[in-house]
Amino acid sequence: MKDSKTARRTAQPTALAVLAHLLERLERSPTPIDPHQYRDVARRLSVAMLAEPDPAALEAVLGSLPAAAELWENLQYAHAGLCRQDLDSALAAEARARRAITAARGSPAR
Repeated sequence: MKDSKTARRTAQPTALAVLAHLLERLERSPTPIDPHQYRDVARRLSVAMLAEPDPAALEAVLGSLPAAAELWENLQYAHAGLCRQDLDSALAAEARARRAITAARGSPAR
């Protein structure tokens, strides 16, 4: 049986969860936010996500907070692409990106 100290400790939100909720609030804010504040929260959340030792805790945050999931995907893009998107959506996004890049270069599309 857990004592009250242990229960209180496990019930406290982690830095990862707090930062992820804060980023979500900033993303959904109806009023303009300070870009420096947004960048600082995103940077701190990035560090917290990369340092999270518990994969289940990270997955819980990513599964419930879209802004954090999008940030995680951007951090992992070089290794895993759009790893949190369904395959059809990811392939369509990649095809659109290729067309946009080709158009920007002025090259004929493939």
